[in-house]
Amino acid sequence: MLLAGLLGAGEDAFLCDMAEFYGILEPRAQPVRRLAALAAGLPARARCRLALAGEKADPALLLLASIADRLGFLCWAQTRDGQRGKNRPPSVLAALLGAEGPAKPLPRQGQPDGPLAYENGAAFEAARQSILNRKGGQEYGN
Repeated sequence: MLLAGLLGAGEDAFLCDMAEFYGILEPRAQPVRRLAALAAGLPARARCRLALAGEKADPALLLLASIADRLGFLCWAQTRDGQRGKNRPPSVLAALLGAEGPAKPLPRQGQPDGPLAYENGAAFEAARQSILNRKGGQEYGN
């Protein structure tokens, strides 16, 4: 099943990973059991594993980018531009992720995207019971 999932995530990525990690240039010439065993042994940074997990980059690379961003910010903060809040350096992490900033979780359907406030404890309990009564609470992981 893992082999099928990795191939489904991207056959080209799987072929590249087989060549890089195992030196196998023609995976189709290998027995399926051997390919499945090798696929299970691929490291987390393998292209097809990242594609299967929906990740854009290796977690170690993202950590290094985050460190570079923090160091760049600290150096910038010591300059005149930093003290004035101008010309902040661009984020390496955001460039890797293709975003302007850290990803924000999406709100649940029908829910506001900000924090909720209640007038009193009774209003909170009523809202809580309303949530728990919907589909037996399964929609919210209960």
